[in-house]
Amino acid sequence: MRFAPRLAALAAAFTFAATPFAASASDYPNQPIRLIVGFSAGSTIDTVARIIGDGLSKRMGATFVVENKTGANGMIAARTVAQAAPDGYTLLVSNSSSITVNPLLFKDLGYHPLKDLAPISTVVSVPFVLAVNPENPSTKDIKSVDDLIRKAKSNPNTVTYGSAGNGNLMHLAGAQLATMSDTQMIHVPYRGAAPMEAALLAKEIDFGFDTLSGVPLMKSGKLLPLAVSTKERWRDLPDVPAVAELGFPDFDVSFWVGTFAPAGTPKEVVERLNKEIAAVVQDPAVRDRLMPQGNILTQSPAEFIKKIETELEQNGELIKRAKISIE
Repeated sequence: MRFAPRLAALAAAFTFAATPFAASASDYPNQPIRLIVGFSAGSTIDTVARIIGDGLSKRMGATFVVENKTGANGMIAARTVAQAAPDGYTLLVSNSSSITVNPLLFKDLGYHPLKDLAPISTVVSVPFVLAVNPENPSTKDIKSVDDLIRKAKSNPNTVTYGSAGNGNLMHLAGAQLATMSDTQMIHVPYRGAAPMEAALLAKEIDFGFDTLSGVPLMKSGKLLPLAVSTKERWRDLPDVPAVAELGFPDFDVSFWVGTFAPAGTPKEVVERLNKEIAAVVQDPAVRDRLMPQGNILTQSPAEFIKKIETELEQNGELIKRAKISIE
């Protein structure tokens, strides 16, 4: 699964290719801009899109409108943008699963992450939080990751975990935990992080790697956080250990939220959007809204391309180790 050389060539050939729309780049933007989001309203991706959209609207003098096209782990939204006119008026706000996991699992993707999309910038990097519902009879006695693993070992193929969809990084996180702990657990996919969280609250599943949108529920006691998926603890949950602290030093799973244009969008438009996003996240009011969603992270288009190439390699190895496949 060595993607890097081929992807670099494709990125150079397609991302900044000259197009018939280049002549209009000088007065961009002069009409509303659609931000297509592949996950449900209230999800981290949706929230970040709305925060960035508001900031860009103020800076660029154009309206940025968020449209949710949910399903298929973000593939519907990514495909919509990949097939849109490369004029900068239809953009994708995506998590990393749709870009660096889907291509490794799905045969009929309908888009290539770098051939058909032009990376603009990352916005935030986000950990997951492994959580259970303390009121669920199935998990009421689980107070730690060790308790969860003991239950899974004692009851193979009965412990269930949810995700935001087949192949989503939530899925990979759960599969990696099962692989590293030598347990058999059942994956239950949903149409986004918010529905997965709702299922956890409704006691439909035993646990999930929730996004940071679930932190208020954890602080209120409705969900019990057991561990953070990155090697460092999350600042809003300082007493919750990282999975890596609990006997799994190689466990480190996170996702980013980033922005994309259709491949062939004029270089000037992509660079303008990149600079405007970098400026927006420096606004103290925007930073205050973004910080609960993750660690702020912006990159140049070239740096973002490199990040995608690297993660395709890393996720390919993870999928191989965890023996994940999508039928």
